[in-house]
Amino acid sequence: MIERYTRPEMGALWTQDAKYRAWLDVELAACRALAARGRIPAEALAEIEAKAAFASERIAEIELEVKHDVIAFLTSVAEHVGPASRFIHLGLTSSDVVDTGFALQLKQSGELLLTGLDRLIAALARLAWKHKDTVMMGRSHGIHAEPITFGLKVAVWYAEAQRNRERLLAAIHTVAVGMLSGAVGTFANIDPDVEEAVCADLGLQPEAASTQVISRDRHAQFFNTLAVIGGSIEKVAVEIRHLQRTEVLEAEEPFSKGQKGSSAMPHKRNPILSENLTGLARLLRGYAGMALEDIALWHERDISHSSVERVIGPDACIVMDFMLHRASGLLENLVVYPEQMLSNLHKMHGLIFSQRVLLALTERGMLREDAYRVVQGNAMRVWEEGADFQALLAADPQVRQFLPAAELADLFDLAYHTKNIDRIFARVFPAGAPQ
Repeated sequence: MIERYTRPEMGALWTQDAKYRAWLDVELAACRALAARGRIPAEALAEIEAKAAFASERIAEIELEVKHDVIAFLTSVAEHVGPASRFIHLGLTSSDVVDTGFALQLKQSGELLLTGLDRLIAALARLAWKHKDTVMMGRSHGIHAEPITFGLKVAVWYAEAQRNRERLLAAIHTVAVGMLSGAVGTFANIDPDVEEAVCADLGLQPEAASTQVISRDRHAQFFNTLAVIGGSIEKVAVEIRHLQRTEVLEAEEPFSKGQKGSSAMPHKRNPILSENLTGLARLLRGYAGMALEDIALWHERDISHSSVERVIGPDACIVMDFMLHRASGLLENLVVYPEQMLSNLHKMHGLIFSQRVLLALTERGMLREDAYRVVQGNAMRVWEEGADFQALLAADPQVRQFLPAAELADLFDLAYHTKNIDRIFARVFPAGAPQ
């Protein structure tokens, strides 16, 4: 994976020891619940809680023989606990422990991802307000359309990030469920109230109905939510990549002292952070597809999902964590060039005001079809000859018939296009600017 870039906080949740620790937490919670119901002697529970431990190396050694990771784990724990270990795993099946432990890891990872997403949201808010009135060219199909502000562009990203926060909270809630229902989900050898007690102990909700496993639609929602968040980050990254192109150069990734962009070309300053984020978003979409494939299992379970989740569990959470903090750092240090934005805006010699001229002509009485033909005809001359759009319109007798020169000039006012920015910001940021 990307160990080199894994943050310690997230990486620590997905080590082998962390997985076994989650399993042991489930087993100990089950022992406490069973002891409270008289199925385990109090002295045995005290001994179990005092001695319960495992050794990952020993588990690996045992697994080589038994070919079953949970049995190997329980054997290692028993070696530490001694005779009282006979009360561990009473009425449980392996998936009770594995799925509930997995839920603990996903919940903890999701909560850590929330902190990363909050950092990203804060960075977007600050950037949006800083450039609320920074006028730039709005583009559709990559072509100049009409003026916007850079702050508005970022406010769109911010609103999407807020929706992603809601999605992540919902996904954490959905996946944070445990089960202790036995071999096929019937509670034949363990009571439902034990499951409820264990889940309460661990901070999980009990699965309403399970087979031998928790239904994988829950996990699919979690991993697909990560893919959606990754897609939103990629959306930002792709925009920055476009804005950094030499011909545009309206914004640029930070380029630190001593950094080098190319082994061959000393002049290069490449958008490597954004390109990296684009690639990682593809990984998350792949993991999401795998999680969807895991929903359909044979009868009450098979293990076709298990090998998939051993990979996508840690990988997706680590990749998402890395992306959130890389994107936040990028936005916190983004270099913006307002003068270049204005320069690019004026490159098309006023063509960006064509819609306003069209509307003014129709409001003054010209048929829309005629107005479109007249405005487009002059616009095409700008494309082909590099002429000034306003001057061409002012010289056109069909335009002068409806619009005097002074009124025509008023139509080429940038402020017209940004007059509602404050209202949009009030919608996106109802609490106002960040402190």
